[in-house]
Amino acid sequence: MVISYKKLWKLLIDKDMKKKDLQKAAGVSAASITKLAKNEHVNTEIIEKICIALQCDVSDIMEMVCES
Repeated sequence: MVISYKKLWKLLIDKDMKKKDLQKAAGVSAASITKLAKNEHVNTEIIEKICIALQCDVSDIMEMVCES
């Protein structure tokens, strides 16, 4: 199983935000945004900041998917 952040990118589209906007709103580094874009692991603090900035729940931005 791997973590997918596809929901995050869809949410950004729905909110008419760019990755740079998210970076600024959440106060996270460009490196963290890059890790998210590559579906790499990030600190839960980063996830929390993003959820607060987007006023959403963790399940709104990420999900576990099976690798095939």
